[in-house]
Parts: sequence; structure tokens; C-alpha cells
Amino acid sequence: MESKKIVVIGGSAAGAKAAAKARRLDEFAEITLVQKAPDLSMASCGYPYYVGGVFDDRNLLLCTPTGVPRDPAFFDKAKAIKALVETEVMTIDRKEKKVVCRNVKTGDEQTISYDKLIISTGAKPNMPPIPGIDLDGITNLQSMADTDYLRHICDEKKIKQAVIIGGGLIGVETCEALRLAGLEVTVVEALDQVLTFLDWDLAHLVENHIQSKGVQVLTSNGVKNFIGKDGKLTGVELADGTVINCELAVMAIGVRPNSDLARTAGLATGKFGGITVNQYMQTSDPDIYAAGDCVEIPSIMSGEPVFAPMGDLANLEGRVAGENVINGNCVTFPGTSHTGICKIFDFAAGSTGLSTKAAERMGLTDYQTVVNASPDKPGFMGAKILVSKMLVSTRDQRILGYQCVGAGDVSKQIATAAMAVKGKLTVEDLINIDLPYAPSFSLAIDHFIASAHIMQNKLKGRMTGISAVEVWKKRENGEQPYFLDGRSPGEYEEMQLGIGEHLIPIGALRSRLDELPADKNAEIICFCKVSLRGYEAELVLRAHGYTNVKVMEGGIMAWPYPRKK
Repeated sequence: MESKKIVVIGGSAAGAKAAAKARRLDEFAEITLVQKAPDLSMASCGYPYYVGGVFDDRNLLLCTPTGVPRDPAFFDKAKAIKALVETEVMTIDRKEKKVVCRNVKTGDEQTISYDKLIISTGAKPNMPPIPGIDLDGITNLQSMADTDYLRHICDEKKIKQAVIIGGGLIGVETCEALRLAGLEVTVVEALDQVLTFLDWDLAHLVENHIQSKGVQVLTSNGVKNFIGKDGKLTGVELADGTVINCELAVMAIGVRPNSDLARTAGLATGKFGGITVNQYMQTSDPDIYAAGDCVEIPSIMSGEPVFAPMGDLANLEGRVAGENVINGNCVTFPGTSHTGICKIFDFAAGSTGLSTKAAERMGLTDYQTVVNASPDKPGFMGAKILVSKMLVSTRDQRILGYQCVGAGDVSKQIATAAMAVKGKLTVEDLINIDLPYAPSFSLAIDHFIASAHIMQNKLKGRMTGISAVEVWKKRENGEQPYFLDGRSPGEYEEMQLGIGEHLIPIGALRSRLDELPADKNAEIICFCKVSLRGYEAELVLRAHGYTNVKVMEGGIMAWPYPRKK
């Protein structure tokens, strides 16, 4: 039987995975991997950490877990895959089932025929036509070449000031890398928050943490133009007229699908510009598949196509495409639940499913949220605070989304929540879920389970919650509820919100009820460091006839605004 000819365009995450999977399923297929860049199977999510000096061996970005470089020789010997690097596919002839390639160095062309084709051309950075954007000193962090450039700048230590344009995942990770290398860094974000996969209140906690590391963060401000001298960057002028002196600017305002080749070949694309694929990762041409950052995939939450350029999804999509080109359409890729996480200095931020902003965009109204601030483990094991927000359907109590930030183990929380979202678990499923416990790893009631407990209390009417954002709005509107701080005097001296709060320790509350408003219908908002004592205060006050008592969810640790102390 004649060997099946498989051509894969693109040798990063999705392409390399697809080629490797195809080989594992068919020892005799002719598999050719065509890559425009000089490197293959790059660990692109590791670029910021190499730039920042977390590790110094560049080859670690290109190696297998056992330290073998994934170069053409490796693909040839270990996988019997012909890998052509520095070779660009110029055209796809769908009728003749062949691709025309050109060596980017020599200009030599060759034609390769295929039975099945996989397109994994990735994404390209957004570079809007801002005046001065071609100045020397303006770059991205999208390729190995960008990574080498930024690492050289950090090692050389000649440049002192840098501006990051964009406060998304790449922006905050690059900001950390350059700050660790000793540069003065400013992050400029046109929207009103960094990390738009988070709701504003949690994102602002991250922003506060970034600024505590000596990084200036400017939100609700865009770039008007880049300023230069003799062709080199000297500064950035913002939309409000502010000028920031700098010798380096990193554009991190997102990416778009690199789908030009597919579009030129007549393949269908979607509203985000990505290649349209079905559940088998098959394009509008049954003999052509696509995977990775060049495609659009369905959102598990909405059912609509989305652009989700994430490294883990690229690998999973590539695996599905690689199997289907060999065995026919036998495996499927269901889509994304929008799960992601990033490290910001000694903080982390992650989310899965829907944020409240995403829910509102979808037109959802029947949901409830709760904010939980609590330690990730016992104090005697070095506890660190986590702040999370859980979003649940009030129709069927199914968990729709979860966000978490903090210095504790955010990854565990998001991984647990992602499985709950995918499994369509309800609050009642979660309140007694059996997670691994030992003091080294968690509290006896894990932070995630505690979030479900708080949500259950809220849904059953045992607790009336109010968010820090709602409290702030009340103050801006001139409202003056009675703020009850249930902490100890020592805690109060160390940390205060400065919103006119009244200190009544929870242990003294029952004997000091006469200090509360005489009108038992007056609004009282209770809190403490994380608002566990705030909740207990609400229960006490309700039992004594107070009718308008609320708990500020997350307490002081979830307060995203300036504090008095």
C-alpha cells in the first residue's frame, strides 16, 4: 500500500504536536514539517523567563524534557519526520494537492505534494500604524528573535527605561522580566484594567501588586506616538499628552491569526480572521486541517467561535488534527472553557469559564457571584492569601466561572474550578467535594470549597453579601452606612481602610450592641480581614433584630482601593 503523504505547515506547538501524533499512529506515512523560522517546537510561553534571567540556557526553550534539542536532525532520527526550517510555504494548490515552498535564505523553491495537509501557521502580533512605530527600540515578544533581542538588552545593561504597551498576559510577564533585569518599567494599558480576563476588582489587586514591585501602571491611556532621534526610540507620548522617556518599548497589545496563506487558498475564515474548523479540526477543504493560534474554536460557555491563542490549546488541537489525518475523523476537540493563568512576580492570576463581564456580554442575568479571601494553607505552614470570585447560575446552581489571584497556590484553585466548569458541577456538588488535604498543601476546608460554602450561604439567604466595588460606589454617592470592623484592636492599628469604620471586635459585639444605630433598619456593613468575622457579625446582628445587615465580601484583603494604613 502506498504511504500516506502528510504535510504540516508550521513547526511550533500545534504543528510539531500534529506531526508527532501522526507518526505515532502511522510508522510508514511520509511526514514533512515546513517551518519558516530557524527553530522548531519552541517553548514560547517560556520566553519572558529567559529574558528575565530565570534561566540562562537558551537551548532549554528548544529541548525535550530530557535535554535533546528539537532540531531537524532530532525530527529525522527520533521521529522519521522531514523538517524543513527557514522554509516558507508560498502557495497551497488545493486542486493538485501540493504546496510551493521557498527557502528564505537562498530563494530556492520546491513543490511538495500531500494527501492530507495541516496548517498551523500561528499568530502575528498586532502592530497598529502609530507614528514612529518603526523606530529602533520597538519590539514584540513573539518569536525567538524577539526573545534574543530582549535578553541581549537585559544582559548588556545599557538601556535603563522601558515601556510595555499592553497589560495583558504577555505585557505583565514581560514587565516582570524587564523589572527583574533592573530596568525602570512602565506599563501602559488603554483599557481601565490589566488582565482583561479578570473582573476589575481582582485585576486591580494584581495592578496594586505590580506597582508594589516598582513598576508604574497607567490604565485608561493609550499611545499617541513614539518619539525618536536619529532613528532610535527616545520616548512615548500617551493619549493624554504625557511623555515617558524610554529607550525600549515592547508592543504587547495582542495577536491575530496568521491565516493569510489559508485565506489566499480559499479556505473559510471566521469573524476574528482565524481559519474555520469543525470539531475534527478540519477546514472547509476535507483534506486540509488546521490547529493552533491560526484557527477559531468554539467556546464551551457560549457555543460561539472564539480566538483563543493559548499554548496548551494549540497542543491539544494539534494532537486531534494529527490523529484525524491518519485514522479519519475519529477524535474531536470540544472547544475552550477560557482557562488561563499567569505569574506576576510572586503573585499569580488565573480564571476559567465566565467572568461577570463575559456573562454580561452574553446577556446572562440569572447568576450570582461571591468573593472569598482566605489563606491557601494553615498559618504555621506559611499561609498566603488568595482572593477569588465564583460565578454561579441561579437557575440551576451550576458553576459558570471562577477567578483567583494572590501569592498562594492559584494554579490548584483554577485547575479544580476548570474541571467543575467542564463537568457542569453545581454548588451542592462542590460543598462536600473530596479534595486532597494535608497542612503542607491546604486548609482542612480548601479555599475552593470555602468559596462554594460562602456561595451556598448566599444562595440560601444566610448571608447578604456586598462587594468592595459596591461599597465604594455607596461612598461616592454620599451614602453613609455604618461600617462595622470586627477585628481586634491590634489588627486595627496595623491596617485600616479609612472609610469611617467602627471597631467592635467580634468577641465584644454582643455586649456593645448599644453602640450601633438605634434604627434597626439602618444599613450596617460588616467586615474583617477576610470577612469571616464579618459574616459572624451579620448573624449576631440579625438574631438581635437588625434587618439591613450586609457582609463586605473578601474583607480588607479583597479591597482594591487605597487604604488609610
